[in-house]
Amino acid sequence: MSQDRSADDTGSSGALDAFRRFFALERDVLVLSLAMFAFSLGFQMTSRYLPEYMAALGASGFVVGLYGTAGNLISAVYPYPGGAVSDRIGSRYALTLFGLLSTLGFAVWLVAPSIGTVAVGGVAVPPWAWIFVGLFLAQAWKSFGLGATFAVVKQATDPSKLAAGFASTETFRRTAFLVGPVLAAVLIGLHPAFTMSFRYVLAVAVVFGAVGTVVQHVLYDASEDSFGDSFEGIARIRTDLREMPDTLWPLLIGDTLVRFANGMVYVFFVLVITQFYEVGFDATLGAGGVSYAVDLSPEAFFGYLLGVEMLVALATMAPAAKLAERVGLKPIVAVGFLVYGTFPVVLIAGPDVLEPVFSLQWALVFVFAFSGLRFAGLPSHKALIVGPAERDAGGRVTGTYYLLRNTIVIPSAAIGGYLWDFVSPEVAFTIAAVIGVVGTGYFFAFGEEFEAYR
Repeated sequence: MSQDRSADDTGSSGALDAFRRFFALERDVLVLSLAMFAFSLGFQMTSRYLPEYMAALGASGFVVGLYGTAGNLISAVYPYPGGAVSDRIGSRYALTLFGLLSTLGFAVWLVAPSIGTVAVGGVAVPPWAWIFVGLFLAQAWKSFGLGATFAVVKQATDPSKLAAGFASTETFRRTAFLVGPVLAAVLIGLHPAFTMSFRYVLAVAVVFGAVGTVVQHVLYDASEDSFGDSFEGIARIRTDLREMPDTLWPLLIGDTLVRFANGMVYVFFVLVITQFYEVGFDATLGAGGVSYAVDLSPEAFFGYLLGVEMLVALATMAPAAKLAERVGLKPIVAVGFLVYGTFPVVLIAGPDVLEPVFSLQWALVFVFAFSGLRFAGLPSHKALIVGPAERDAGGRVTGTYYLLRNTIVIPSAAIGGYLWDFVSPEVAFTIAAVIGVVGTGYFFAFGEEFEAYR
């Protein structure tokens, strides 16, 4: 899809202008974005808590790691079959199908404790196994939109403003990442038993999924849409790998190491708060001359920590994208990678370093605020991926990049789960940090700047 831009539009700067241009796009793109918000909200409300949910249902740390690896596998392999399905039945019905499957996935998570242990062929299937079933369904909608989103932004934005363009779309999408965990924390506070209160969260996610599916089916007009036309099978994938711009390889290698490190420990962040530190939030806060007593369980506290993280992300993405126009994309991406790479050791050891100055609960607030800085480099990172691509090949280049990266990252969570369960959480997080810092260093040494930002 394309959009006419006047010289004034092209010359404008800042994420706010890009944000206005984004909402000036055709209706179907806006509908897709609203659906993305709904499903992101549902997924962010639930997915960050699922490791704790699985632990409550009897899963070990290693099983939680396998859950993370299953998520990595889905992220790697779903987009291409999603394109094939879209080719066969059309974008509108593909979106509706993926929306229904995702909503059904939320529902499976909701009823998992009620299903209980089921005997299949003499083998007892524990309740946490249904979380895996729900995962394969819940991530279905995400299989459609990644490459299309990149391609739309590339076609609608001047090359020298790509980071600002991605900052606008990321700000829109990441708002759901802020609202979702905070809303989940509020709902979790309604009942003392986590397995019960989290089911309130899952029920709301089912509602969001259903509404998002209906809205996109009714409003989305795919008569001139061609998002699904790029899938041509394994031969196309091989060709895309061979034709991927050479400038992307140092970025891909560094990014893969950083994401592998993050993947080792990502699913355990909630367990660090609820099991490793076992810390909630207990304080008296004052505003407008009125004092409020706040007493949060560790599970609810985790949701607010994610909210702090995303507030910092939303506050820094647009300024960082603007700064990239002065200093280039590479330094901004490198800073984001550095935060990604060091965060595991900051989370597992940082609060002890800060505790002489701050209490544990406030130290964790600062740690998650630091984590939010990793998103500051995300718009520049996306611009660095899609920028070197030919104008009509942005979706394919993006799909190829993420397919290769996500395929390599698949086993990371299982490795992290093994270390968490059979060695120690400290070792798992420290090794992850070392890998992340190595990836950051590789990109800093060999990564190349996008020509439009030099």
